Amino acid sequence: MASRLNPYIQFQNEARAAMEFYQGVFGGDVSSNTFKEFGASHGPDDEDLLMHSQLETPSGFTLMAADTPQGMSYNPGENIAISLSGDGEELRGYYTKLSDGGKVTVPLEKQMWGDEFGMVTDKFGINWMVNIAG
Repeated sequence: MASRLNPYIQFQNEARAAMEFYQGVFGGDVSSNTFKEFGASHGPDDEDLLMHSQLETPSGFTLMAADTPQGMSYNPGENIAISLSGDGEELRGYYTKLSDGGKVTVPLEKQMWGDEFGMVTDKFGINWMVNIAG
């Protein structure tokens, strides 16, 4: 699997509607999972919200999105990250280099879905997500 770079947008209770809209714009297939499905609900109000949604388009675009769970801040303008995903060792190197001078917000470690995942804000204030397939 080649490494991919794509936008990851955070929403406030609108990820499902947004992804349906983007599917109408770009075509393609959407896959989604709720917080409840991943066993990661922060309370009854977010069980049916999307923990992860992914649109793959016929043009080769990939767009990812999620809802903001209870207890996490939602700040429009700061609600987008760049996602790096794949199964290559190069992703671990990217994470390390992006962390240099930046701030690790989620350490790169194995997650409940079986992959290694981490988040970092680089020294320029850009949010990055790295997911290494398990």
